[in-house]
Amino acid sequence: MSKIVSAVATGLIIVSTFVTGAVDARGRSVSVQGSGGRGYTATSSAMHGDGYGSSTRSVQTNGGYGMTTTRGHSVSDGTYTGGVTHTTNNGTSLGRATTATANGDGATSYGTTFTGPTGGSSTISGTASHTPR
Repeated sequence: MSKIVSAVATGLIIVSTFVTGAVDARGRSVSVQGSGGRGYTATSSAMHGDGYGSSTRSVQTNGGYGMTTTRGHSVSDGTYTGGVTHTTNNGTSLGRATTATANGDGATSYGTTFTGPTGGSSTISGTASHTPR
């Protein structure tokens, strides 16, 4: 799993460097092993540049249990887009995706969709206004 994450992160770094020119990427891996074959490996990678960021964190046990969390966001032309997905080794996923846009009149339109582990989803959306003092 960590080799796949590293390969994906490396590919994203190359693409991001080509697109934006300014990328900061970091990664780390920790393995903790105990007696009787017990232990886990935790990996993380993150990168960000002008107007975007992403990270992946994974914890995997020697017994085959684990979860991977992927986060990302971008900001462009007054719009924020971001989200997070948690995926277990058995394929169960849950997460949320958010978009917020500055309307130009001091108000912001927003929407967040939450997706549960059984596949159901719920959306919250609206407009928030700012009244100057």
